[in-house]
Amino acid sequence: MSSSSSTNNKRSNGSAIDIFRRLTCGGLAGMIAKTFTAPLERVKMMSQTGEGGRGVINIYRNVVRTEGIRGLWAGNGANLLRIFPSKGIVFSSNDVYKTALCKLCNIEVKREGENVKAPGNISFCAGGMAGMTASALTYPLDFVRGRISGKGVLPNSSKKYTGILQTINLTIKEEGPTALYKGVKPTLLGAVPYEGIKFGTVGFLETLFPNDTSDSNIIRKVIFGAAGGVSAGCITYPNDTIRRLLQLQGTPGAENFNGYFDCARKTYNKHGLKRFYAGMGVNLIRMAPNTAVQFGAYEMLKELSAKY
Repeated sequence: MSSSSSTNNKRSNGSAIDIFRRLTCGGLAGMIAKTFTAPLERVKMMSQTGEGGRGVINIYRNVVRTEGIRGLWAGNGANLLRIFPSKGIVFSSNDVYKTALCKLCNIEVKREGENVKAPGNISFCAGGMAGMTASALTYPLDFVRGRISGKGVLPNSSKKYTGILQTINLTIKEEGPTALYKGVKPTLLGAVPYEGIKFGTVGFLETLFPNDTSDSNIIRKVIFGAAGGVSAGCITYPNDTIRRLLQLQGTPGAENFNGYFDCARKTYNKHGLKRFYAGMGVNLIRMAPNTAVQFGAYEMLKELSAKY
């Protein structure tokens, strides 16, 4: 084998190993962040779907009273199964897309440590593409998490969806296999602006406040990640509410809709504009630590794994 061929093989293997390492770090970072903020996520989802009473405190009390403290983490198992591949794909593919888009636009590919640096518009596009890729591949698990977390916490109610496999089997039995993709359209549409704004904000802040030293990027990524998550959460929240309402179709007491725009129209006519922002307050409280931990943990795990 020629030295040139050997070098190419080494580069290819190194690239594959690097992508796998980033995928693993991204998945673990997502799991850490989601578990840390799961109680806030549960309360936010109940506010969106109108279950469990009115107000954050009342919802929290109803969940604890009917399901115990563990109920605040209901659906987290399905969420972690989804979040590991989802966030792994998002973080690892984001750098791949940024590199490809920079080359496509004849922009020099620059790196800050292990991170690919790119202008804000490139970061936005790469993040959106990464988000859509991850959402398309992991949506059924997101659907299951929505079913488990979104119903059954009203006082004196029975919980219909109790586990991952039970929810999948019951949904397929009662509604058919295609039901596992209810709400997939707003999820895919929402992934582009959400991840795009999140990564675009982080990319913009990295350009605005470059790290000119050899110091760790962890603290910077924690701060930039929090800013990106809050920005993305504020702008895309109404779409997320519609997604949750569509996911709950077919469950007891849930309203049925004829697609995305029918859901938006009926919800607006019945409840007004502020219905789309139900749970927004707790979501903002959740988003800052969630994305801060995501980006900070991802950076920390990358730095640790690079040493071995």
